[in-house]
Amino acid sequence: MYVAVLDVGKTNVKAVVVDTATGRELAARTRPNRVLTEGPYPHFDVEGIFAFFIEALRELYATLGFAAISLTAHGACGALLSDEGLALPVLDYEHRYPAEIEAAYDAIRPPFAETFSPRLPGGLNLGAQLHYLKSAFPEAFARVRSIVTWPQYWGWRLTGVAACDVTSLGCHTDLWRPHEGRLSSLVERLGIAGRLAPVRRPSDVLGPVAADIARQIGLDRPVPVHCGIHDSNASLLPHLGREPPFAVVSTGTWVVTFAVGGDLARLDPARDTLANVDAFGRAVPSARFMGGREFEILTGGSGQGTSAALARVVGAPILVMPGVVPGCGPFPRATARPAEALQGLDADEAHVAASLYAAMMTKTCLDLTGAAGPVIVEGPFARNRLFCEALADAAGRPVMPMAGATGTSVGAALLATGAPTTPPVPEAVVAPGSLPAAFASYRTEWEKAAQAR
Repeated sequence: MYVAVLDVGKTNVKAVVVDTATGRELAARTRPNRVLTEGPYPHFDVEGIFAFFIEALRELYATLGFAAISLTAHGACGALLSDEGLALPVLDYEHRYPAEIEAAYDAIRPPFAETFSPRLPGGLNLGAQLHYLKSAFPEAFARVRSIVTWPQYWGWRLTGVAACDVTSLGCHTDLWRPHEGRLSSLVERLGIAGRLAPVRRPSDVLGPVAADIARQIGLDRPVPVHCGIHDSNASLLPHLGREPPFAVVSTGTWVVTFAVGGDLARLDPARDTLANVDAFGRAVPSARFMGGREFEILTGGSGQGTSAALARVVGAPILVMPGVVPGCGPFPRATARPAEALQGLDADEAHVAASLYAAMMTKTCLDLTGAAGPVIVEGPFARNRLFCEALADAAGRPVMPMAGATGTSVGAALLATGAPTTPPVPEAVVAPGSLPAAFASYRTEWEKAAQAR
């Protein structure tokens, strides 16, 4: 079955056709996810994204065809719909709010024991976004008829049906009780219970593509649109047929660790741990840091993991410390000075130092969630051999990098076929002990320095 997946990442937007029989991406179209700065606050270019999606779907349908459309998008985002369309622009979660609004939100947000959502900066808690918009723009907020989560906004654009999905609501929003499978007390405190769109399972069909949109795409038959899923949970979905315990590390702008079979009781709200909610509504211990963004800051996208560069970085040792992006991750109060850490390094050495840093941060996330068993790596870091080797050594367990540019598209496509069947096969299994013996001392020194921050 060929499924078109519309994938809205924080950095890039994609339209992909996936063959669900093989788990392969057959074709893709990509554009940057630009943030617009005019208007009341930084916001996403929804019209530009939608125009891109229509053109990409038209091309992909003409060349390959597809039988269904599925949706996936990053978390910490929602859209406010009025009778005329958007009541307010779709807020970028990196926008920071006035101190008095943040303090007022802190006074009403539920405790971690209820939502398993840590308090995060800016709008990384969707509840904080809704509180900010209601506080700062009361007249516009009063026109809101329906609040939808981010993947479902695109479903609404395609079908006219408003919905939320359980994985997006369960993604550090403060709006969901993951262990109970229902809305949190914050929904009533914000006065949005009647305006939050119905909560659906990611695999539910919202409806067929609306007639006017179908004509623009060139569809010659009804094409169902599935509700959609939070992007990191899309990466997790193909592996849920495995026997626990295991961990899935979904990499992109964010590196999110899912500890399937882990321990919710170990989660620490002060260290960016949380309970995510999988496609079947089950709570999964998780931890995260902004690893893809940090890797780009440290390397500028250049360099490679050569043996000579590895020898210098480990031997010196050259330690990149948290947090390159402060305010989130397992060391949220730490502030790094990456320019100082990388001073005098060439591109390959910077690449090695950044790879080892990302591996050590990921190992910390595994520890914080009580993860056990093999570690599956999805997304761009699966192609970074040094990251996988360092993670295997640091965690003391096998690491399995998965083929493909990203697991999100394949996972989202599976929503059109029901539950996953046979878990995907990794490109290879990276066993502990791949790096030089000196890496053991490097790991010890990094962990000691990180804990002191």
